[in-house]
Amino acid sequence: MSHRIFTTSVASVYPHYVAKVEKKGRSKDELDEVIGWLTGYDEAALQQHLDAGTTFEDFFAGATLNPHASLITGSVCGVKVQDVEDPLMRRIRYLDKLVDELAKGRPMEKVLRA
Repeated sequence: MSHRIFTTSVASVYPHYVAKVEKKGRSKDELDEVIGWLTGYDEAALQQHLDAGTTFEDFFAGATLNPHASLITGSVCGVKVQDVEDPLMRRIRYLDKLVDELAKGRPMEKVLRA
Protein backbone atom coordinates (compact mmCIF):
# COMPACT_ATOMS: atom_id res chain seq x y z
CA MET A 1 0.00 0.00 0.00
CA SER A 2 1.45 3.35 -1.01
CA HIS A 3 0.92 6.35 1.23
CA ARG A 4 0.27 9.77 -0.25
CA ILE A 5 3.35 11.16 1.52
CA PHE A 6 5.60 8.89 -0.61
CA THR A 7 4.70 10.81 -3.76
CA THR A 8 4.65 14.21 -2.06
CA SER A 9 7.60 16.46 -2.89
CA VAL A 10 10.06 17.17 -0.10
CA ALA A 11 10.01 20.80 -1.27
CA SER A 12 6.29 21.09 -0.43
CA VAL A 13 6.89 19.98 3.18
CA TYR A 14 10.29 21.64 3.77
CA PRO A 15 8.90 25.18 4.36
CA HIS A 16 6.68 23.72 7.11
CA TYR A 17 9.76 22.17 8.74
CA VAL A 18 11.59 25.52 8.50
CA ALA A 19 8.61 27.41 9.98
CA LYS A 20 8.25 24.87 12.79
CA VAL A 21 11.88 25.10 13.92
CA GLU A 22 12.20 28.88 13.41
CA LYS A 23 9.04 29.49 15.44
CA LYS A 24 10.85 27.76 18.31
CA GLY A 25 14.06 29.75 17.89
CA ARG A 26 16.06 27.25 15.86
CA SER A 27 17.56 27.98 12.44
CA LYS A 28 17.17 26.69 8.89
CA ASP A 29 20.89 25.82 9.02
CA GLU A 30 20.26 23.60 12.04
CA LEU A 31 17.36 21.97 10.18
CA ASP A 32 19.59 21.36 7.15
CA GLU A 33 22.26 19.87 9.43
CA VAL A 34 19.70 17.45 10.88
CA ILE A 35 18.47 16.46 7.40
CA GLY A 36 22.08 16.03 6.30
CA TRP A 37 22.87 13.86 9.32
CA LEU A 38 19.94 11.56 8.55
CA THR A 39 20.28 11.38 4.76
CA GLY A 40 23.94 12.08 4.00
CA TYR A 41 22.94 14.95 1.70
CA ASP A 42 25.07 18.08 1.90
CA GLU A 43 23.53 21.53 1.49
CA ALA A 44 23.97 21.53 -2.30
CA ALA A 45 22.41 18.08 -2.72
CA LEU A 46 19.50 19.00 -0.46
CA GLN A 47 18.92 22.18 -2.47
CA GLN A 48 18.98 20.18 -5.73
CA HIS A 49 16.26 17.89 -4.38
CA LEU A 50 14.17 20.86 -3.26
CA ASP A 51 14.59 22.59 -6.64
CA ALA A 52 13.79 19.40 -8.55
CA GLY A 53 10.63 18.67 -6.54
CA THR A 54 11.95 15.22 -5.56
CA THR A 55 9.33 12.98 -3.92
CA PHE A 56 9.96 11.55 -0.46
CA GLU A 57 10.24 8.13 -2.10
CA ASP A 58 13.07 9.23 -4.42
CA PHE A 59 14.64 11.47 -1.78
CA PHE A 60 15.14 8.55 0.60
CA ALA A 61 15.94 6.10 -2.23
CA GLY A 62 19.03 8.19 -3.00
CA ALA A 63 19.94 8.88 0.63
CA THR A 64 22.69 7.19 2.60
CA LEU A 65 20.83 6.66 5.86
CA ASN A 66 22.90 7.44 8.95
CA PRO A 67 24.01 4.20 10.65
CA HIS A 68 22.73 5.62 13.97
CA ALA A 69 19.23 6.33 12.61
CA SER A 70 17.92 3.26 14.44
CA LEU A 71 18.63 5.13 17.70
CA ILE A 72 15.74 7.46 16.81
CA THR A 73 12.84 6.28 18.93
CA GLY A 74 9.67 7.74 20.38
CA SER A 75 6.32 8.79 18.99
CA VAL A 76 5.30 10.99 16.09
CA CYS A 77 1.57 11.62 15.83
CA GLY A 78 0.99 8.82 18.34
CA VAL A 79 2.94 6.28 16.29
CA LYS A 80 6.14 4.78 17.72
CA VAL A 81 8.79 5.40 15.07
CA GLN A 82 10.62 2.16 15.85
CA ASP A 83 7.41 0.17 15.29
CA VAL A 84 6.73 1.47 11.74
CA GLU A 85 7.12 -1.55 9.46
CA ASP A 86 7.37 0.09 6.05
CA PRO A 87 11.04 1.11 5.63
CA LEU A 88 10.25 4.28 3.67
CA MET A 89 7.56 5.38 6.13
CA ARG A 90 9.98 4.71 9.01
CA ARG A 91 12.57 7.00 7.36
CA ILE A 92 9.98 9.74 6.91
CA ARG A 93 8.99 9.33 10.57
CA TYR A 94 12.66 9.53 11.57
CA LEU A 95 12.83 12.89 9.81
CA ASP A 96 9.60 14.06 11.47
CA LYS A 97 10.94 13.01 14.87
CA LEU A 98 14.25 14.84 14.37
CA VAL A 99 12.40 18.01 13.30
CA ASP A 100 10.17 17.72 16.40
CA GLU A 101 13.18 17.32 18.69
CA LEU A 102 14.93 20.29 17.10
CA ALA A 103 11.80 22.42 17.48
CA LYS A 104 11.44 21.33 21.11
CA GLY A 105 14.88 22.74 21.84
CA ARG A 106 16.83 19.52 22.34
CA PRO A 107 20.57 20.10 22.19
CA MET A 108 21.96 19.39 18.72
CA GLU A 109 24.25 16.59 19.96
CA LYS A 110 21.21 14.79 21.40
CA VAL A 111 19.19 15.29 18.21
CA LEU A 112 22.12 13.92 16.19
CA ARG A 113 22.50 10.94 18.56
CA ALA A 114 26.12 11.87 19.32
